[in-house]
Amino acid sequence: MTDTQRPASDRTRLIDSHCHLDDTRFDHDRDAVLVRARAAGVTTQIVPAIQRAWWPRLAALCATHPGLHPAYGLHPMFTDCHHPDDLAELERWLRHEPAVALGECGLDFYIEQPDKAVQRALFEGQLEIAAAHRLPVIIHARRSLEEVIAALRRHPGLRGVLHSFSGSAEQARRLLDLGFSLGFGGPVTYPRATRLRRLVSELPLEAILIESDAPDQPDIGHHGQRNEPARLAILVDTLSRLRGEPPAVIAAATADNARRLFGLPREGGLTQER
Repeated sequence: MTDTQRPASDRTRLIDSHCHLDDTRFDHDRDAVLVRARAAGVTTQIVPAIQRAWWPRLAALCATHPGLHPAYGLHPMFTDCHHPDDLAELERWLRHEPAVALGECGLDFYIEQPDKAVQRALFEGQLEIAAAHRLPVIIHARRSLEEVIAALRRHPGLRGVLHSFSGSAEQARRLLDLGFSLGFGGPVTYPRATRLRRLVSELPLEAILIESDAPDQPDIGHHGQRNEPARLAILVDTLSRLRGEPPAVIAAATADNARRLFGLPREGGLTQER
């Protein structure tokens, strides 16, 4: 029996710290995706937002599906979808809607012709809002990590996670010194990702979160396919081999890390303590 076939009660429960289950690519079979995730032991998922227009859709999804927890923010890849009043609306939204984090926010200078000025303004504004609401931040950083670290230094006391981390060991150390966690997903399963695999084998386990980033970033065995949270166990097995630690230890520690960061009790509900 494979790990994804074994009942959840037979394994340590997994927390997917980053997946986009509100994505339209799940519209035709979202409930089945969740059934497969639960059967594979993935009992809790953090679902970060992309743009303001989708916040109500995300809120409704998480309100009607136990184990899904929303984060609201403005993704740096989609500046064309954002509007001048979105930051003010985000601040208003967070006054009334429960959230475990602010995000997905950050800087993406990898995309073609990025509007860096708009990205920077939105990122700084979201860091300020997160601090005001005492929320951790879920950060996206591509070809911008040094600038992201500099921004975080300007906002001491913030906590959060660098989603799909791909930086150097030295950058990882500086982020850990700032109190941030590092998220890892499908790219770790690719043997050619030697630097990333070496890094994840050497980091303290308490710094690591695991993520599917579904429907994107599948593991090597599902390259080119739509990703699903149910495949998180494949990542756990990869980390186990790279680190020389039992899968149950990886699963339990990363779940505890996610609970601490996002304020989740063991049963997966929302707590007021931060």
